[in-house]
Amino acid sequence: MVRPAARRPGQSRKAQTSLFVAYVIAVTGAVAGLLLAILSVADPVGFAALRVASHEVTAPVARGTRSVIGSISGIDDWVSAYVGAGSQNRRLRKELAETRRQLVATSALQEENRQLKVLLKLQDNDKAAVANGYLLTSTSTSSKRIALLSIGRNVGVASGQPVRGADGLIGRVLSSGPSVSQVLLLTDIDNIVPIRRARDGLPALANGRGNGDLDIRTLNIANNPFKPGDILVTSGTGGLYPPNIPVAIVVRRTPDGALARPLADPAQVDAVSVLRAYTPDNIEAQAVPAPLPAPAPQP
Repeated sequence: MVRPAARRPGQSRKAQTSLFVAYVIAVTGAVAGLLLAILSVADPVGFAALRVASHEVTAPVARGTRSVIGSISGIDDWVSAYVGAGSQNRRLRKELAETRRQLVATSALQEENRQLKVLLKLQDNDKAAVANGYLLTSTSTSSKRIALLSIGRNVGVASGQPVRGADGLIGRVLSSGPSVSQVLLLTDIDNIVPIRRARDGLPALANGRGNGDLDIRTLNIANNPFKPGDILVTSGTGGLYPPNIPVAIVVRRTPDGALARPLADPAQVDAVSVLRAYTPDNIEAQAVPAPLPAPAPQP
C-alpha cells in the first residue's frame, strides 16, 4: 500500500486555507490603516475628502439600517400602545358601568324621596290616610294586575281600601294578611273607577284594559268631548275612592270614549299610602282634599 503524502496532523486543507485568508485580511487591514494614518498626517485635505467619500458609500447602508430599526421600534411601540389601550379601555368600561350603577341608584333614591315627601304632605293635609308602605312586586304581563304591599292588618290595612301613590291612584286593597296585602291595580280589567275631568268636572268611568292603559267611558254616550292631555281625577261618586285623586291623562280619543295612561305607574312607584274607604260614615271626618300634585312627566 502506498503511503499517503505527508500532512500536518490535526489540520485539513480547508482549515489551512481559512487561516491563510484570515492572515491576508489582517495584514491588508493593518497596511490600509497605516497608509490612512500616514495620509492623514501628510495630506489632511485629501484624507478629509477620502473620509467624506467613504461616508457617501456607507450612507445607503446606514439609512437602510436606520429604517429597519425604526420599523422594528415602531412595531414595538404600536404593540405596546395597543396593549395599553386595551387595558385602559377595560378600565374605562368598568368605571363607566360603576358610574351608571351609582347614577341609577341615586336617581332611584331621589325619586323615592320625592314620593315620600309628597305622601307625607298629603298625609298632613288629608286625614283619610291609614298607613304608608311600599309596593314590593307588581305584575306587568298578566291580564290580572295585582301588586304586593309591604303592610297589612298590623297597621290597619283592610280589604277595599284605596291605595294611592305620590302621583295618583294605584288601585284598591284586594286582600290583607298579617304583614302584607294584595292590591288590585287600577289597570286591572275588573277595576272600575268613577272619575271626572279635572278642568270642568265632566263625569266618566275608568276601566282597566289589562295592558297598562285605561278605557274612559263618558256617561253621555252621544257626546265624546275628551281630548289628548285631559287630566282625570276621582269623583267620589259611589264611595270607596275619595274625590280629587289624580287618575290618568288622556292619550287619544276612541270611537266610544278615550284611551288614557295612569299618572302613577305601579312599575315605577315605590312608596304608597293606604286610605280609608270613602263612605258616608267617614266623609265628614276627612279634611278638605289637598291640591292636586303636579303629575310626573310621562315618557
